Amino acid sequence: MKIAVIGAGIIGVTTAYELARDGHEVTVFDRRMAAAEETSFANAGIMSPGYASPWAAPGMPLKIIRHLLSRHSPVRFNLPLSANDLGWLWKSLLSSSKARFTANRTRMARLAAYSQTRLQHISEELKLEFDRSNGHMVLLRSERDHAMMQAGLQVLSDNGLAFKLLQPAQARETEPALNPATAFHSALYLPQDEVGNCRQFALLLKNEAQRLGVKFSFSTSVEGMEASSGIALTLAGQPRSQHFDAAVMCAGVDSARLLRPLGLKIPLAAVHGYSVSATIRDTLEAPRSAIMDERYKVSISRLGNRVRVAGAAEIGGAPGVKRKNTIQTLYKVLDDWFPRAANWFPGSNNHSSGVLIWKGARPMLPDGPPIVGASGIPGLWLNLGHGASGWALSCGSARAVADLVGQRQPETDLEGLDLNRLGL
Repeated sequence: MKIAVIGAGIIGVTTAYELARDGHEVTVFDRRMAAAEETSFANAGIMSPGYASPWAAPGMPLKIIRHLLSRHSPVRFNLPLSANDLGWLWKSLLSSSKARFTANRTRMARLAAYSQTRLQHISEELKLEFDRSNGHMVLLRSERDHAMMQAGLQVLSDNGLAFKLLQPAQARETEPALNPATAFHSALYLPQDEVGNCRQFALLLKNEAQRLGVKFSFSTSVEGMEASSGIALTLAGQPRSQHFDAAVMCAGVDSARLLRPLGLKIPLAAVHGYSVSATIRDTLEAPRSAIMDERYKVSISRLGNRVRVAGAAEIGGAPGVKRKNTIQTLYKVLDDWFPRAANWFPGSNNHSSGVLIWKGARPMLPDGPPIVGASGIPGLWLNLGHGASGWALSCGSARAVADLVGQRQPETDLEGLDLNRLGL
């Protein structure tokens, strides 16, 4: 079939590759000048089946209120909040029951485990070399943090995911560079988790997709869609529509705008995250793989000769404005755990050259899991709403969509990952 993929982030690139691998004629459209230029550009890089979890969780409203009183809050609301933002927050609140949270976390963990297997298969088969390392440690600063983690351990066990609870001395054996001056209660170690450079992988896989015949049309904005005897795309600056047998929507937050005229009101919101990346100053003072500070929801990842600190969840406000307080939280967490790791100076506005400060919009659904599957409109498929777990879920979601397009049963259970979950 002749298929259009809308979006060239990690979701769009993996989808295009899998469809081309199945023999389809694929064209990818993206408004940017290259692949992986938005949400996939500088994310944390952590691929964690055990830590892929919904925002909508029991007690989340109280947690958010408590965080808002903190200088280093992991959650921030920026004015103005749009009607879409407010509606999304209300739906997220309604999805925060224990039963719904447990079901949605299980769905995400299942898809992430399959996705990790698929990523490993693709990397080995194509001999892709990108910055990556094994292992993921969640640091629990207090007994309270440790107690709140207990509820999630059952999900790990139920999904057959390996984990270890470590005392501080054991954690320091795994990550010797942890700052001895920063005390903590315990740690959760996930040995099967990985860290990988999402953008590197996306660009390498884009090249492989091109070898299979995929065409990438960059700097091309999709302005509209029509579904009649296939899918017709209206492209900015082009007088005629382009027609395809089918299309897969992978356009991140912009997916909601494109789908609305077709009668699909997808409750997507842009939840912005931040990262700061810099070259490693001393390899012995840097993390070996990935660290998550559970209290501040900030991760520290080793990506080749660089360290990346990522976190925050901002809703509302101007997308292009970077908050200094949020960036300072990233510096604080790095300074707490690895103060001599990177070539920057926490607390200073004059950072060394080569430091990248990034803010990106994560396309998130109010209850957590993505939508992977049919749209209800003939020829139109959905692969969207992966939120902060896009890298962890990408390869599995892409393979599952390609199987559905080819009328095959996916290798993973997609229960709860369709539009019915949202009542659409």
